[in-house]
Amino acid sequence: MSEPVAAKQPGPTSAFAPFRQSVFAVIWAATVLGNTGSFMRDVASSWLVTDLSASPAAVSMIQAAATLPIFLFAIPAGVLSDILDRRRFLIGIQLLLAAVSATLMVLSHSGLLTVSLLIGLTFVGGIGAAMAGPSWQAIVPELVPKRDLKSAVALNSLGINIARSIGPAAGGILLAAFGAAVAYSADIFSDLVVMCALLWWPRAPAAKDVLSEKFFGAFRAGLRYTRSSRELHLILFRAAIFFAFASAVWALLPLVAKNLLGGDASFYGVLLGAVGAGAIGGALTLPRLRARFDSDNLLLMSAIVTALVMAVLALAPPKPLAIAALLLLGAAWIAALTTFSGAAQAVLPNWVRGRGLAVYLMVFNGAMAAGSLGWGALASVLGVPATLLASGCGLVMVALLLHRIKLPAGEVDLTPSNHWPEPLTSEPVEHDRGPVLILVEYRVARGDRSKFFACLTRLSDARRRNGAYGWGITEDAADPEKIVEWFMVESWAEHLRQHHRVSNADADVQRETVQFHVGQEGPVVRHFLTLDLQNPGQMPEPLHEH
Repeated sequence: MSEPVAAKQPGPTSAFAPFRQSVFAVIWAATVLGNTGSFMRDVASSWLVTDLSASPAAVSMIQAAATLPIFLFAIPAGVLSDILDRRRFLIGIQLLLAAVSATLMVLSHSGLLTVSLLIGLTFVGGIGAAMAGPSWQAIVPELVPKRDLKSAVALNSLGINIARSIGPAAGGILLAAFGAAVAYSADIFSDLVVMCALLWWPRAPAAKDVLSEKFFGAFRAGLRYTRSSRELHLILFRAAIFFAFASAVWALLPLVAKNLLGGDASFYGVLLGAVGAGAIGGALTLPRLRARFDSDNLLLMSAIVTALVMAVLALAPPKPLAIAALLLLGAAWIAALTTFSGAAQAVLPNWVRGRGLAVYLMVFNGAMAAGSLGWGALASVLGVPATLLASGCGLVMVALLLHRIKLPAGEVDLTPSNHWPEPLTSEPVEHDRGPVLILVEYRVARGDRSKFFACLTRLSDARRRNGAYGWGITEDAADPEKIVEWFMVESWAEHLRQHHRVSNADADVQRETVQFHVGQEGPVVRHFLTLDLQNPGQMPEPLHEH
């Protein structure tokens, strides 16, 4: 399960104002319980694998099986979130998660659970979590007024960390006292509670949109945006490097608790609970830290603290010191998570935010999965302490190197400008007709060409982000001051969507470009539709001689 995350919106509001909305309050409480159950299940699985196999690679495979599905299915999940009824979709996911835990409960109780089955069922549960993630993010604006969205973000962060504090400790206690089957049954109960809350939610049916996207079209649009967003590329690159190195502590923590610290299942739950408690403390202190440090300095501090914690754990410290170190790890981890996810949200417009965040989740979990597998394999050769020291040193080194590459500020206005006029057509055009060629004719003085091309390069990025799959510029051989910009869009409907996607920031770039146009009238825009000569309705009329 994953907590719903609301997009940032301005407006003063009380920190607990969203709780005035009964639907938000009920679903928030249900998701806290659901995430608590998920942490109980994860503790049981992570500890069971240490009983079934002493191999560090097998232990790290559980972490990889839980996170790899998000890497594989995050983008399709983001698309489904945009085109399906989110409430019904989430109810179906909760049924899947409950079925996974029920299977684990039966197998563990009967003694038939093997490492392969445990990894396989963890992978199926990971698929459910991956498919639900973007939908949980997307429903929150439906639950609270716009003025309360900022507070809803904080409450969701608080809720997941409450679950992280309670779930592992409670799961460890149930595991030690009653066995894994009881821990899995607790997760089944929590999934059913979430499902009941969603069934109770009186969600209004979505209005029908004639420009609504189909799965593969929305999938391609999301990929086009992420491929053309340089700011998002920077965030994804830095996040992938950070989490690939930091994943070692999560992949090897069960072995640290059992082999280095001599703890049992309940102690492992206490360690994870300490991470959650540290994350709560970190979340409460982050506003003061953000007032003093920018995002890049926060990430550097998070990397250093995480590396120091790995070094302390590698020395097999006394249990109280290990718990204290995990408290610091939780604070550092929440600082890194919120910094990266906040930066990603800040550079994504509303129309593609779900798909863009799905790509971020894919990169995050892909880095965690690959890192877990790699560090687990290395631990099989070098041992757990040496692997933790190696990953900690690597994390500090890459953090210092990447500190020079600044995260985007995310201060541009991405709200739709709606300044493009409706395209002129002689008759209505079928929405699925395409591709569409758009020509924009400028007249630019020779002395302004270099500055004009610089602006046009920035404009080309916006064209591609908003739907164009091909772009270029040409000049008139007979009149070099006449320059034509062209771009291709896959269908007429996609071009109409493009009209509504152009942001105020894109409009500013367009105005900078158009200022180099010479003439009393603005640039001439023409739309050309592909002709299908096999379609009689699109065949040109034959010429007749008179």
